[in-house]
Amino acid sequence: MKTKVERIQKDIEALSAFNSTPGAGLTRLSFTPEHKAAQDYLIGAMEAAGLTVRIDPVGTVIGRLEGSDPTLPVVMAGSHYDSVKNGGNFDGPAGVVMGLETARVYQDLGKQPKHPVEFVAMIEEEGTRFSGGLFASRAMAGRLTAEELATFHDKDGITTGEAMKAFGLDPAKLSEAVKKPEEVKNFIELHIEQGPILENGGIDVGIVKTIVGIKEVQVTITGRPDHAGTTPMDMRADAFLAASKVAIAANEAAIAAGHGTVATVGKVNVLPGAFNIVPGKVEFFVDIRSQYTECLDEVFGKVKAAAEAAVEGVKDLSADVKLMMDVTPVNMDPHVCELMTKNAEAADMSHKEMLSGAGHDAQVMGGVTKVGLIFVQSKNGRSHCPEEWTDYDKLQKGIEVACETIMQLADED
Repeated sequence: MKTKVERIQKDIEALSAFNSTPGAGLTRLSFTPEHKAAQDYLIGAMEAAGLTVRIDPVGTVIGRLEGSDPTLPVVMAGSHYDSVKNGGNFDGPAGVVMGLETARVYQDLGKQPKHPVEFVAMIEEEGTRFSGGLFASRAMAGRLTAEELATFHDKDGITTGEAMKAFGLDPAKLSEAVKKPEEVKNFIELHIEQGPILENGGIDVGIVKTIVGIKEVQVTITGRPDHAGTTPMDMRADAFLAASKVAIAANEAAIAAGHGTVATVGKVNVLPGAFNIVPGKVEFFVDIRSQYTECLDEVFGKVKAAAEAAVEGVKDLSADVKLMMDVTPVNMDPHVCELMTKNAEAADMSHKEMLSGAGHDAQVMGGVTKVGLIFVQSKNGRSHCPEEWTDYDKLQKGIEVACETIMQLADED
């Protein structure tokens, strides 16, 4: 193999140290001291690999390997390095390390690509701090708005734009992050599977054909807080009761839509949050996913209708439904998939065509250029938890296939 497992392991372990919850999984939120420490590590590693490094207006670290023809569109590769709360060390960083290791392979070989190659480390893909998700790739695709920077906020009320300014970035330069389609030849991402299929089948790599679309919906039900013991049941404006009806409706709508469509309510904030007070306000999120746009639209429509119905005719009860993220299903580029398949076969690796039920930066970049996504095994299918793990030799196999594919794409006419 051209890649080296020792370097891969060193990078993963180094990045895992930049963590606000040591001993309780990885928590690395955007625009925090842990983010800054990881960013500094990546800059140093990219420079050591011979790359010219810059930070784009939203905080993506970009390491450029100049091509023999600098005027050609770039081949871009990488993933994100933020995390969920109490997550694992591989979700995102595995793809960032793929980029670092590919840059080192170029350096080892003393090879210059025909096209420029840019290795990227993106932020806020998870949406853990500000809820939007796929932040850096949406900025590149021109799908991140100034309104979002001014209104999306964390649990402390700090807006995305305010956090960016405190981090040394300028939200007013948002448009400078946008990539035109003619500027990017391909985008290649590697990711852990986050499921059990590859491991259970003893398969080395997954070649993703389609990434599901995602609608992330914020629902806010505003009612009236009252004493739990003295307020009659027929005189309440119970925000949680209304919210529960919407959650159930979302579940039923996903089942009715079929085709593998799913809807999840995984984050709920109930206020005032006391056992003896009728809930006066509930904010929750509905995560809707499907490989079919019409199914996404159908479930979203039913969620909106359910919210309106849940508060209809009840005094002091109202509902607000806001679409926080809307990403359509994306098919991977057939030529890129073919290259990945051939490279896996040439290395005597088993492979499988797959659907990605998780969202990735590659699906947003699919609106800009031709994309490819490769999966590696997740031990016991676990992800978004401290137990998340991928054996380093298994991660290396995916990185080897991605590396070969990137080098081939960068030398094409």
